[in-house]
Amino acid sequence: MLMRENVMKNLKWWQKAVFYQIYPRSFADGNGDCLGDFKGMIEKLDYLKDLGIDAIWLSPHYPSPYVDCGYDIADYMAVAPEYGTMDDFKQFLDGAHQRGMRLILDLVMNHTSDKHAWFLESRSSRDNPKRDWYIWRDPKPDGSPPNNWQSTFDGPAWEYDAATDQYYYHYFFREQPDLNWRNPEVREAMFSMVRFWLDMGVDGFRLDAIGTIFEHPDMPDQPLDMTYLELRKLVREADTLEKKQIASDTWNRIFMYQLEQPGMHELMKELRAVVDEYGPGERVLIAENENIEYHGNGNDELHMVFNFPLMQTERITPQHVLDNQLMRLAQLAAVSSQAWPANTLSNHDTPRLYSRYGDGIHNDELIRLHLALLLTLKGTPFLYYGDEIGMRNLELTEITQLCDTMATWVYRTEVEQFGADLAEALKHAIDFTRDRGRSPMQWENAPNAGFCPPDERPWLPINPDYAQGINVAEQLADSQSLLNFYRNFLRLRRQNAALVEGEYEAIEAGDPDVLAFLRYTEEQTCLVVLNFSDRAVKLNFNRTGELVGYSKAQIMHPDRQVLPSLIFELPEWGILIAELQ
Repeated sequence: MLMRENVMKNLKWWQKAVFYQIYPRSFADGNGDCLGDFKGMIEKLDYLKDLGIDAIWLSPHYPSPYVDCGYDIADYMAVAPEYGTMDDFKQFLDGAHQRGMRLILDLVMNHTSDKHAWFLESRSSRDNPKRDWYIWRDPKPDGSPPNNWQSTFDGPAWEYDAATDQYYYHYFFREQPDLNWRNPEVREAMFSMVRFWLDMGVDGFRLDAIGTIFEHPDMPDQPLDMTYLELRKLVREADTLEKKQIASDTWNRIFMYQLEQPGMHELMKELRAVVDEYGPGERVLIAENENIEYHGNGNDELHMVFNFPLMQTERITPQHVLDNQLMRLAQLAAVSSQAWPANTLSNHDTPRLYSRYGDGIHNDELIRLHLALLLTLKGTPFLYYGDEIGMRNLELTEITQLCDTMATWVYRTEVEQFGADLAEALKHAIDFTRDRGRSPMQWENAPNAGFCPPDERPWLPINPDYAQGINVAEQLADSQSLLNFYRNFLRLRRQNAALVEGEYEAIEAGDPDVLAFLRYTEEQTCLVVLNFSDRAVKLNFNRTGELVGYSKAQIMHPDRQVLPSLIFELPEWGILIAELQ
């Protein structure tokens, strides 16, 4: 039997966990006001436990004017009143812990809302003690902004304040002024906030947009080789992978002084030291970033960064996965033997998994295939609410339905800057909006899908397909449903240590449409075979010699039969998980 080395031992809880992201506004309405809230989330904790979830990632729950969907925070140490009270939050946290689930919060470090008390003080006068908590600069002699930097959302990155005759800097919307992390008082205040939540018992943080925290200290003009509108047009018209890559490269060049600047690694080390006060490895830091360098030496910066390259493709193929894993796992190993992957295929900023990777014909088969991939790769999987029942992109038809400020900004830009007619502008805004993947959870086949009272209007429209079986109640009752596929697959993963803790090894399948790999510990070796095609394929794993020592396999999915040899046929879109014997 093959003997393999470097099997990791003594993994932390976050390395073994399956995370589930909740968008609080859309998950469950407990008080009948058609907004999700803590009461609703508390009522659904048993659902999450029964699903097989180990940890919850809660999108921003703080008070916010909601200019950027809650990522413009007005008070870091409170909860949004529309979601409930601090006591409600504590009940939610305690309820999760009582059921053996962990809870991590979104931590937005780059900016606050312009309604935050800190910023209100900062902009009140030039000599206010908090003036330097944000980034203020004098105008140029002609009154124009300090440099030519742009914001990623809505034009110039500088907003003029007439009362104090200075500009403040914002990488995102003008309502989201950037904090000055070079000010030690800002560091102290933010770390105090982190301890506030850790003292309450939360289990860590997902760090939002960390690459934007520092700017070039000299603030030189960017080397713009096109206007900002030309850049937006380039992004707008990128309709192939090649064009999208050119647009991305151009974007990164134009924002080169505003992204990934020196100082980040020192800050992440300081933040790691804060969370390690609560026990090394017991509280987790996960970055909305794919840069593996943020692992530091494996023990002094972040615990995980997301494997976004896995999902940054228009179509998941075996070769894409093989290339991704070859590169990603090698990069992690070069950092530390303890570095650990974090994998996801959807979140609050992407279209729905079902809509994004479906082909319009075999969507049901494909979503099962993608879930099997996510739950069998080495690393911690992150699921997004509603994907377990196959929620689709919300179909929007009117500008008044859009809540995402980015989308309404796109609409205005299309009309005012690009001269688009209203119908064309609406199409671009709908194609762009994140609202499509944030619609209310579909709990049952009833008016408003059981999310809120039937006679009320939810904050976002509810996808009408809840009446066609895309709801929790009906799928729970159907043993062949997608939801029960999720439940069963999560149980399969939990019951087999190799799928949770094991190392990864790609093996040759002999067919370009088939992905095959091993997950193994010292005690168990599992074979994973995924058919990404609409044809049955004959496979012979005896021919390569890679599995010498194994003569048969106990199939764990889709059934429990024993394969007498490693020669078999896999049906179209087939999934086979087997323990080698």
